[in-house]
Amino acid sequence: MKDEVILEVSELVKHFPIEQGLFARSTTKVHAVNGISFKLKRGETLGLVGESGCGKSTAGRTIMRLYEPTSGKAILNGKNLFELDTKEMLAMRRRIQMIFQDPYASLNPRMTVGDIIGEPLDIHRLAQGQKRTDRIYQLLETVGLNSEHANRFPHEFSGGQRQRIGIARALAVDPEVIICDEPISALDVSIQAQIVNMLEDLQDRLGLTYLFIAHDLSMVKHISHRIAVMYLGKIVELTESFNLYESPLHPYTQALLSAIPIPDPEVERTRQRIVLQGGVPSPIDPPSGCYFRTRCPKAMDICASQAPEMRDMGNEHFVACHLYSGK
Repeated sequence: MKDEVILEVSELVKHFPIEQGLFARSTTKVHAVNGISFKLKRGETLGLVGESGCGKSTAGRTIMRLYEPTSGKAILNGKNLFELDTKEMLAMRRRIQMIFQDPYASLNPRMTVGDIIGEPLDIHRLAQGQKRTDRIYQLLETVGLNSEHANRFPHEFSGGQRQRIGIARALAVDPEVIICDEPISALDVSIQAQIVNMLEDLQDRLGLTYLFIAHDLSMVKHISHRIAVMYLGKIVELTESFNLYESPLHPYTQALLSAIPIPDPEVERTRQRIVLQGGVPSPIDPPSGCYFRTRCPKAMDICASQAPEMRDMGNEHFVACHLYSGK
């Protein structure tokens, strides 16, 4: 169904307390994710982008409950994932899976590829015996490998092949939603396009829905229907992919896009680059008001005292910036 919301994340917060001693109680926290909200529509790809350390991977892992949330909701098919007990969450994991960033660390080196892919089938009791073997072979072929790879170990494969194994493992339980946590960042450039094209093909064939976490804006533009831009644990802009690249509104988004190289020497030579001053503030002690104000070339007095609210600027183009508070 067009525009059907399959996953709705509301005011998601994840803070990590900093332990300062064996018996000391610390109030110091790392503010990794600070109240992000978005809706993921069935069959679409939502790109989640931002600088390293902005909290995008933490958000994905918290939605999966690999980290327990500080507060907020993640509603998948009408159920809040954060309220489910262990048994209910196990059943829900058939509907939502994850592809991890590091294809070297995410696969057990002591298990064969067949056992790695077959483990979800065992946990959820989906197949046994020959049916299990056939399903493993089918999954390997789906991701561009073949049945003889099932008896090999992860160290015998290249990075791109290992990521294909990780994708096959995620597909084993026929999920509806897959959180892709920077699935191509650890791969060679020549392999990245192959993995992205495969993900797009799988989406078309299987009706998958992706939350695609990345920092490569060029690749996110290629694969995403909509894009959310994060800065220091908050979403500052959210809109369709075309709108974001053609008409970015938030100063941070504008700076990010200006850093993308253009394969035209004449255009690259004459265009103006937006260079942000200073570094990203510490997530332990984020600035008051707008988190981006300490680096923003358009900062105003109100930015220091009041956090901007997300506003709809039309055509589902949302931005959190005081520059548009009167519009």
